[in-house]
Amino acid sequence: MMEVLREHGEEEEEEKEAFVISDELQDLEEKLSKIQVHIPNVVSDFDWSSIDTSQLPASYKTNSAKEKMLLQVADNFHRQYVHLCPDREPLFLHPLNECGVEKFVSTTVRPTLQPYPELYNWDGCAQFVSDYLTMEPLRSTIMPPSFLPSPTTTLRYQRGNCFGFSVVLCSLLIGAGYDAYCVNGYATREICLMDETKEVCPLLKKSKKILKEPVKEKVKKYAIKPPRDLRSKFELQQAAKKEAEIVAAQEKKQKEEEERIVEAEKPKPDPLYGLRVHAWVLVLAGKREVPESFFIDPFTANSYSTTDEHFLGIESVWNHKNYWINMQDCWDGCKGLAFDLGDPVRWEFMLEGTDKPLLLLPEEYEEELADEDLDDFDKEEEEKGFDMPASWVDPVQISRKEFETRCPQGKKVIQYKNAMLEKWAPYLNSNGLVQRLTVYEDPECTRVLEVKEWFKNREDMMNMRQLNKKTEVTTEYFSPGHVQGLKAHTYKTMEPETERTMEFYSETRVDGLQKRVENAKEMTEYFEGRSDFLHYRHAMFGKKTKRAQMLVANTESNARPILQIKEQFRRNTQKPADDDVAERIFMISEERIMLTYHCKDSYITASKKEFIKQKEEDNKGNKIIMTSDMCISYQVGSFQKNKKLLHLYEMMLKLMDAEKHLRHQVWESETEVLEILKIREEEAATNKLTVSMYDTERNEKSKQHRETMERLMQEERQRQVEQDLDYLAPFLIQMGSTEKMTKWQALRLKEDCLTDFKHRLIEKANFIQARFEKVTPPFAWSTPWLQQCIGAPLLREGTTWGSPSILQQETQELQKKQQWYQQNQLSMTLEDEDAYLTYCSDAMFRIHILEIRLNRHKEMAPQKYMELDEKLCKDPRLAEYLKFNV
Repeated sequence: MMEVLREHGEEEEEEKEAFVISDELQDLEEKLSKIQVHIPNVVSDFDWSSIDTSQLPASYKTNSAKEKMLLQVADNFHRQYVHLCPDREPLFLHPLNECGVEKFVSTTVRPTLQPYPELYNWDGCAQFVSDYLTMEPLRSTIMPPSFLPSPTTTLRYQRGNCFGFSVVLCSLLIGAGYDAYCVNGYATREICLMDETKEVCPLLKKSKKILKEPVKEKVKKYAIKPPRDLRSKFELQQAAKKEAEIVAAQEKKQKEEEERIVEAEKPKPDPLYGLRVHAWVLVLAGKREVPESFFIDPFTANSYSTTDEHFLGIESVWNHKNYWINMQDCWDGCKGLAFDLGDPVRWEFMLEGTDKPLLLLPEEYEEELADEDLDDFDKEEEEKGFDMPASWVDPVQISRKEFETRCPQGKKVIQYKNAMLEKWAPYLNSNGLVQRLTVYEDPECTRVLEVKEWFKNREDMMNMRQLNKKTEVTTEYFSPGHVQGLKAHTYKTMEPETERTMEFYSETRVDGLQKRVENAKEMTEYFEGRSDFLHYRHAMFGKKTKRAQMLVANTESNARPILQIKEQFRRNTQKPADDDVAERIFMISEERIMLTYHCKDSYITASKKEFIKQKEEDNKGNKIIMTSDMCISYQVGSFQKNKKLLHLYEMMLKLMDAEKHLRHQVWESETEVLEILKIREEEAATNKLTVSMYDTERNEKSKQHRETMERLMQEERQRQVEQDLDYLAPFLIQMGSTEKMTKWQALRLKEDCLTDFKHRLIEKANFIQARFEKVTPPFAWSTPWLQQCIGAPLLREGTTWGSPSILQQETQELQKKQQWYQQNQLSMTLEDEDAYLTYCSDAMFRIHILEIRLNRHKEMAPQKYMELDEKLCKDPRLAEYLKFNV
């Protein structure tokens, strides 16, 4: 009885638990029903069902026998998966393509290597896909799409969702040699919707500098002790305590401000967190020297670690060879996942016969396996099964124009945190602008802080311009090749004699100028690589006179008055330190010159000289003699004697000449600044772009030259056609009117044409044989063969090539030459013998060539005659009259 009551009580408890569970499920359904899924504003109006598929290959519209078998294998695999894992989402296996045909996802991947060096690395491929395609959100944020076009169609229409992006990027990466896979999983709202408004622009991220630890200097045994510190230690402690309190308060305040900003910028809770479907690319370590596996988001081209918190789970991965299901728990996102696709416990593969990554075995197990009999292991190995069919997609082809244009319609805008990045295709803007980054002070992007612009293909070689809106300072950067060797130009205004800094490529300049800093009162120049060891020059200016300000022409007379010029030199080891000037100052307004020499070894002071300039003649015209008061010097080392006055006088004269030369150089520097400003204004006004000579589409000169050559060739062909006269025209003219030709006239026309052709052949044979008879005996050759072949007279009237006079003359010359050689053979010089042999060699060569020509004419003449006869019979003007006489 007690057992029955106990069983009855257990049944009641189970019913209560069932009611509680049902109540919880109802509450969960009510909560889920209250969740409102907001469709993003970026929904595309493009209709994929309206695309033109008539020009697509047959592989896009039908399935081969092997593909049909693959779909059956996939369905069987899916049924087993649903039976074993009923609580998981359906697999993304064979969506419809653009032609409405089911295609397995692995066959949609088409590995293709592109001919562009930029697309050989993963970052270049990812950036191209991100720039070239337009993002379309999934129709259902929690379900994979039922439609997946081919990579070629995605690239053709330059748009797609995350799955289309991933397939295109994976095709490029595998073609470039990477071990890449498409991933079907879950990600955060920002990743799925390509929301980068909370991310810092990559162009603003500062690279981490590796700080070198300072090397501790060894304490010398006999070092001088520092002076004794007589300050109160108590006061120092109190001051340090107060300073620490102030620093702690500042850090606390700064930390609270940062926390407040982070809290304010923190995104709102996502009701679909962990449910949003997304596709991205996985690159495994190994191939292409990839040290560590990582993710690539195809929307933004950013790379992430496999443990990044933006990626919340993985359902499956695939490439062009196989398909794998993730059997690991994703309760903590992707942080605990192992990407060893050869492990069947963690990754269930669909096709067994295809090549797949090997299982990464522990070292201990590998040692045990090595000790076993491998022959038995090979016998037990299962036979390979069904392998993946070839891709049904055409090779991915990207033209040079598409690769350069990249962005859809040539422009793309990306919004970042307090920044906006704009991209343009090359040559789209007349000034060569390809990229602009606008940085704002506030998150609402209303107050501009800084603007950076990047340029390409400019004739003035400017590649970047940076404008600070607060300071109104503009900095322009140039590539090597500018007319003046300009590298960078920082200024507020283009007006002359204002604050500016110019940097130059010193290796391209004769004077080695590296940098020039100028304002209204002074100008500083920095040099490097000069033979005179000059590295610094500083000039100070005074105010211009009213008369100089009124003059427009820039001459040395109306330039700014120079008050002082200072120059500094590096050490010249070829000179003694006392003769090697380190610094010289020309105080022009004070009529003084100061020299400072380099320090000698083991000395802490340097020698100095100061010259006081005076006029060479006084008011009465008498020459002023050099006195010791005109030169104040300090010589290091009392044992050395001071130099004589004559030497000092000559030195002062040289310095005065150098001062004149320096004043002219400073004026030339001012003139160069004005010239550069004028050139920059002209370049900014014209904005000319350069076009490569190999770019036939944009290079107008090359295009015009090509069109001109094509036109001339066409005219030449037309002229040749016009000059190709009718072979019957001379005979038709002789016959007169031939509108109504009779049969007799047609036969006569044919006979006349053939007869004329016979005479031409005979004339050519006579000409060749006449030349041949000049160097051979007259009785050796004759031409009866031609008469036999074409039934024509052998020689025309008046032919004289076989006359006895010519033959006798040739024979007499040969006999004379032979007799002369026999008589003088013993007394003949080497030169005469060489001349005779040369004559014989030339004669034999002429005989051989003429023999070849004659034989060839003998073979070709009958053939040409028969061809002309056949052509006349087929001529439309004679065919109807000659068809019965053939």
